Amino acid sequence: MASIGSPTAPAGGPDPQLLKAGRNESKAGTRTAITTTTTMPMPTPMMSKEATPTTVFRLLLALRAFNAYWLCTFFQPDEYFQSLEPAWRMAFGDHAGAWVTWEWTHQLRSSLHPALFAAAYRVADMAARLLPSSLRPTLLLAAPKVVQTVFAAAGDWYTWQLAVKIYGRDSVSSWFALSMSVCSAFHWFVATRTFSNSLEMTLTVMALYYWPWDLFAVATPAAPVKENPRAPPSARAFVLSTSAGLRDLRLSLLLAAVAVTLRPTNLLIWLSVLLSILVAKLSIPGLPITLSTGLILIREITLCGSAVLAASVVSDRLYFGEWTFPPYKFLYFNISQALAVFYGRSPWHYYLSQGLPLLSIAYLPFVLRALFRPPVTESLASNITLTTLAGIARNMITALSLISHKEVRFIYPLLPLLHVLAAPYAASFFTTTAAPTFQEPQPKPKLRNKGYLQAALALNLLLAGFLSIFHQPAPLTVLTHLRREFERIHPDAAAALPPFPNSSLSTDNELFALFLTPCHSTPWRSHLIHPHLTARALTCEPPLHTAPNTVERETYRDEADRFYDAPLDFLANELWPTAGNPTPGAPPKLTDERIPRFIVGFEGIEPWLRDFFLDHPRASKLGLRPVRVWEGWNGLFNEDSRRAGKLVVWNTGLYLYTSPPSKGEVIACLAE
Repeated sequence: MASIGSPTAPAGGPDPQLLKAGRNESKAGTRTAITTTTTMPMPTPMMSKEATPTTVFRLLLALRAFNAYWLCTFFQPDEYFQSLEPAWRMAFGDHAGAWVTWEWTHQLRSSLHPALFAAAYRVADMAARLLPSSLRPTLLLAAPKVVQTVFAAAGDWYTWQLAVKIYGRDSVSSWFALSMSVCSAFHWFVATRTFSNSLEMTLTVMALYYWPWDLFAVATPAAPVKENPRAPPSARAFVLSTSAGLRDLRLSLLLAAVAVTLRPTNLLIWLSVLLSILVAKLSIPGLPITLSTGLILIREITLCGSAVLAASVVSDRLYFGEWTFPPYKFLYFNISQALAVFYGRSPWHYYLSQGLPLLSIAYLPFVLRALFRPPVTESLASNITLTTLAGIARNMITALSLISHKEVRFIYPLLPLLHVLAAPYAASFFTTTAAPTFQEPQPKPKLRNKGYLQAALALNLLLAGFLSIFHQPAPLTVLTHLRREFERIHPDAAAALPPFPNSSLSTDNELFALFLTPCHSTPWRSHLIHPHLTARALTCEPPLHTAPNTVERETYRDEADRFYDAPLDFLANELWPTAGNPTPGAPPKLTDERIPRFIVGFEGIEPWLRDFFLDHPRASKLGLRPVRVWEGWNGLFNEDSRRAGKLVVWNTGLYLYTSPPSKGEVIACLAE
């Protein structure tokens, strides 16, 4: 981390007028800003008297609800398989059809995150019992969105409040931080998704807001500090000696502990915060950081960390059925056993060359400047806070760059910090303020560089709309189609309510859908909904049985890889090895894998299906002729060539019945 910043502005920094924060006039029941300088209101409707923090949060909640409603595209599998699938199992039991991946069977993940959505599912299910059964899928689909909407709005609101703490309630910079958060294309694309990273982002900015930054406050921050000065009374009665200060510290530590439990790499953020305290104590005499301060921090970290750890351990014991510690297994499998690289490697500069640009989009110039030259205010505490936030971002990016497997969402918790840091530079570039006069002692800032501002807003708006509505919508719409087809064909099974029995009613002998796609190309039970809708998809389990840097590890091919390497051989020898080839002298029997009613895949596999079912010596005996019955547009491009083109549903023609055939009828059909 860089050395603690000076209270004087560096050459070339933002306009000092725009960095002046807010009045530090205490009002009963309100939180005051750190700084003690004059205000500069921003000309915005949100600055009206009605724009209280509560009003702003309600507006943000409405905005993120709109965001969640129109988010109808697929991003990454973890949005579903690391949250909603285990949540579905928690809510409805082992027979509810959830797809529990290897991370959960090997206990790499904390059950706290899916427990949130499991509770939402149970509430939605109870509400659905009071309504027509046709509304149950709608309620279950909406439940996780409602939960994540609240967290996304909280992330925006606490970003603003953290900026208010630093720059002041009515400062231009505070409102710019909020505006940047609201207008962020990456936020719009990710904040309302059910990633653990999305929750981690909100928990992190909340914890940073409640953190006692007043530890860095002194009575006269801009004045030279004498050697070994005697702390003034206001400094001696520092924040941790008050009940409110101690309450905020505990809340910060509890939120931080939950974030670390969900994502162990979040610990890097809090090590940076603690390091900033040590650096400040060693480099700036006069700060109210004493041995007593350190002992209080150690005590509270121990108590709050232990409380969250105990809750997590109990939750995991209830979910996994045995005592376990997922953070250790997460680090062991992903780092020690190097299994994370099975899902991709990236160059060391990924977060610099791709991660930060994707997070920041049009804000990138302001973000880069803020990271290497944090803004400076007239308050020492604010300066140290800003320097600490910049250090957090630099330290986390540096540490995660040492790991081979990288994804932009791993640094997503830094985005609120980047907005707070970049806000003064953006405000300085896009606004200007006239000199105060007797008639107007607090002149309102005016917009400038309007062309650049319009271009930045347009870029974020276009990207947000394209990514949220038009880029990869088919993985979600195809499941809507399959679910509705199942409800049409099997109305009794679709109306079944939990608890779900082992039997599948009239669908026992039917494989409703087979997904011949790269693994986890679509959500699963969270969108299929009906447990009796049986489906099968290609898997991509990592080589858990192999050691790192071995030939066996390097040459390992998962099920999806084997299909795309040699599709006809895979279909004939792995998926349906006995199709159309009953043992001589023996009665016909079902194949190892049931022939499905529908096959789902990207349109590039259609020639393979045609060659297999029409020309292959085994499959041609089945007499099946797959026919396209649905296709969905999936965007202009895809970074994975296997997912190129439309997503298609083929009807195999096996089930020519209004209800599923009996087992004997299926055997007869396969034996013909």
